[in-house]
Amino acid sequence: MNERFIIQGGKPLQGTIEVKGAKNSIGNLLMATLLTDEPCVLQNVPDNKETEIVSGICADIGSKIERDGDTLKIHTSEIKNSRVKEFSRKNRIPILALGPLLIRVQEAEVPLLGGDKIGPRPVDFHIGALEKLGAEIGITDNAYIARAQNGLRGANIILPYPSVGATQNIILSSVMAEGKTIISNAAVEPEIVDLVRMLQDMGSLIAIFPNRTINIEGVKKLRGVTHRLIPDRLETASFGILAVATNGNILAKNALQGQLASFLNALRRAGGDYSIEENGIRFFRHNNSGCFLNPLNIETDTYPGFVTDWQQPFAVLLTQADGESIIHETVYEDRFNYVEDLNRMGAKMRVETRCSGELPCRFQGKSYNHTCVIKGSTKLSSAKVEMRDIRSGMAHVVAALLSEGESEISGVEHIDRGYEKIDERLRSVGADIRRV
Repeated sequence: MNERFIIQGGKPLQGTIEVKGAKNSIGNLLMATLLTDEPCVLQNVPDNKETEIVSGICADIGSKIERDGDTLKIHTSEIKNSRVKEFSRKNRIPILALGPLLIRVQEAEVPLLGGDKIGPRPVDFHIGALEKLGAEIGITDNAYIARAQNGLRGANIILPYPSVGATQNIILSSVMAEGKTIISNAAVEPEIVDLVRMLQDMGSLIAIFPNRTINIEGVKKLRGVTHRLIPDRLETASFGILAVATNGNILAKNALQGQLASFLNALRRAGGDYSIEENGIRFFRHNNSGCFLNPLNIETDTYPGFVTDWQQPFAVLLTQADGESIIHETVYEDRFNYVEDLNRMGAKMRVETRCSGELPCRFQGKSYNHTCVIKGSTKLSSAKVEMRDIRSGMAHVVAALLSEGESEISGVEHIDRGYEKIDERLRSVGADIRRV
């Protein structure tokens, strides 16, 4: 069913909106439950398509899953199927099943990657790391086929880039491998720390060091666990941007300041503001002013830098800044697929292949459009647009809520992957949005 959002924009958003559990945690944590034959409980689980897809993957592998509100009970007493079905190509989690399946039954087959269309995401880091751990991996036209007849063993792995997915894969594959694994240049995002916390509670031996090094000593068995997901920092940022962009006042309930340092700094420099409250973070415009916002130069980076998933909605905010802003995307090659739509709504944006940061990034000399120049301030108007992925979908929603008139947004299945019932929650802060 091709659902759409109809949005009547142009008014400030006010009120309290609840931040749900992290979409970028649930897949990794569900994969971790496959490592034990004991029952596990996950709390604060978002009710979105991502959870539905990954739960389906686990159920097909052999997990018994029950949902009660925001709690999932998972029990994988045995692996019934080491082949992850084709339907799971709807996202990129399946490759994280390789390690748990190799540990439990010494074989695995997962489909080629799916997920958001935001440029190539080569899995060389994943495959190379698993091979160092002792896996034999072949690639067909449709799948990765892996075997580890003699089990997995620890290794020293240096990542060329602090890839989140590769770091997660190595952790999941090495917690029960024989011996010690050292990951150098690892990603250290909050969702990875969340995974480590859960695995530690299950009985693993993992240490994270300040220099992006993670040490893992393999153990023989992991036990069941009850674990509460961290709040979604990407949702929090989206709600903060909405408050400032519409000159409103929104309390993001459950939000955590510690996950958001680089975002909060950028928002304040742009003319937004926030206060830390007992039950979350309140966002508003500086001095509650209706004046223009400040232009910024932003460079995305791996955590703790400015996260790539923040830049799309932040770009909409910068269309209201008084002057020229620049966003330099250094994480993904092609993440400005929303610019054409925003220009149709009245924005003045262009994408370029040049590096615009203080230092050249890893895309220097390549033909990737990884710099966006935004000229503000511009008045946005309503339009018919189509979402292409989760975060650019939120950029469309922010733009529509900021615009005068009625906008129609198709492709809402993308935003449903990452945001639980976003239309209902936005109505709670005064948004005029309906699903048709």
